[in-house]
Formats: sequence, structure tokens, C-alpha cells
Amino acid sequence: MRRSIINFFRILQAGTVNFMRNISISLAAIAVMVVTLSVVLLSVVVSATFSNTVNQITNKIDVSVYLKDSVTLSETNTLINELKHLPNVKDVQYLSKEEVLRQYEAQNSSNQQLSLAINETSNPLPATIHIKTYNLNKLGGVKNFLDKPNISALQSNPPSYSGSLKTAINNIAHATDVLRKLGVIAIVVFAFISVLIIFNTIRMAIFNRRDEIQIMRLLGASTAYIRGPFIVESSIYGLLSAVFSVIIINSIFVTASSTLQASTLGLLDINYATDYFDKHFWLFLLMQILIGIVIGAFSAIIATRRFLKFKVQN
Repeated sequence: MRRSIINFFRILQAGTVNFMRNISISLAAIAVMVVTLSVVLLSVVVSATFSNTVNQITNKIDVSVYLKDSVTLSETNTLINELKHLPNVKDVQYLSKEEVLRQYEAQNSSNQQLSLAINETSNPLPATIHIKTYNLNKLGGVKNFLDKPNISALQSNPPSYSGSLKTAINNIAHATDVLRKLGVIAIVVFAFISVLIIFNTIRMAIFNRRDEIQIMRLLGASTAYIRGPFIVESSIYGLLSAVFSVIIINSIFVTASSTLQASTLGLLDINYATDYFDKHFWLFLLMQILIGIVIGAFSAIIATRRFLKFKVQN
């Protein structure tokens, strides 16, 4: 047990020394890994931000049912109860004529002429039922119910389905899906390049230390003991790349929210993205470190396998 611990620390020390020795030829590997990990982190934050934008707009969308003034309270309660039992209905809210008028006045409080006109006439606005659904793409059930003759007879005007907002949601959802696919492609491409560069970097280090490795083999060193320092070295690439990528992404959001002085950048809510990143900072840092170490260690294992097996055969 004690010997295993000593060997472990020797491997860590040798790997750190190798990293310091080969730092000049490892900059390319670190640079590409920084890009890879930055794309991973940016994809996660952007995806979460777009999802939040969709949720915010979704919460503003409802189906509005306008009732005739002749509809009784009993008929209204019956209608509300039937609506609540529809499969896709999430919530039903009823506003009386007076509540609709107060809401309308609050929304148009800056328009004095409109306020005066409203005060001079009786309330022309109908009582309204607002229906929120779970899935905006499955409004057919609600629409079919509202189109029934007995239900349609209670309505003063055709229902409103907030079509423009639904279109906005569809556009954002489509953009999010496209960006996710592009992000996955970019991650795969840069991860492959990272593995390839680290692979060649480790192979070069192995070639430079071939005499030393041969002596270690002759002295009975195991494959794991010889391979260990290279795995440690490439893992350090991943560790540093993870830290740099988090710093870069943090700088991007800080710059966008302060220097540009903008709350949004196209469809991207900068303020939410910045807050989301700050809230999950340590989780993102841990995620980046794990991904970086996995990429580095995997590259080192692949790079050392063929060479060390070749030495065993000799």
C-alpha cells in the first residue's frame, strides 16, 4: 500500500516535470482545448438562456375567451369548470367586466384622451376568460371545444389565440434547435482536433524520452508506471484549458453586459446569461475540468498504447 502511494506521487511529480519541460510544444494543444471547452460552456449557457426566453414568452401566451354581457354567473362557472378539465389546459383565469376595464385603464394610463373617453361611456369591454395551455402546438382540443355551438353562443367575439407570440416562440425554438446542433458539431470537431494534437504532442514526448523509457523497461517498470506521467501531463493540459475557458466565457459576458450596455443581444438575454453563469460558476468550472482531463487522459492513453506495446514485444 505504501509503495503504491509512493509510486503515485512519483508519477504526479514526473508528469508535472514533463509538462514544464514540454510547455513550449504544448501550447497548440492547450489553445485548441481552450476553444473546445469554451464552445462546450457557451453552448450550455446559450441553450439555457434561449430556453428561459421561450418560457417567458410562453407564460405570456393564453387563449382569451370573450363572454357576452348576458351570460349568467352560473353559465360562467360551468364553462370555467369544463375548461379546467380539458387535457391540455394548465390554468383558467376569469376577469369580470370591471376587472377587464381596470386592467385596460392601467395599460393605457399614459393616454389621457383614451382615459377621458372611457370615463364618459359605459364599460364596453366584455368579461374575459384567459386559458393557459401546457403545449402551444396542441391547441386543437381547446379550439374544438370553444367552437361548439353551445359554447360559441356564450361568446361576444371569436377567441384570441395570441398568434404573433406563438410565431415568436416557434422562431426562437427553431433557432435554439439549430444552435444546439451546430454546437454539437463544433464540439465534436474541436474535440477531435484536440485529441489529435495532444496525441501527436505525447508521441513526440515519448520519442524524445525513448532511451529513458527503454531503460525503465529493462529495470522492470510496469506499463502503468511508464504511461502514468504522460497521462498526468496531458491532464494538466485539460486542467489549464478548463480554467482558461471559464475565464474567457466570463469575460465575454461581463464585456457584453457592461461595455455594450445591452440587456439583450439579438435573441440572447445577456443579463440572464450572465446571472446563469455566475449562479452555476463552480459547477461549470468542475464540468470543464472533468471534460478537459478526460480528453487529455484519453489522448495520452491512445498515444502511449502502441509505443509501449511495441517496446514490450522487443
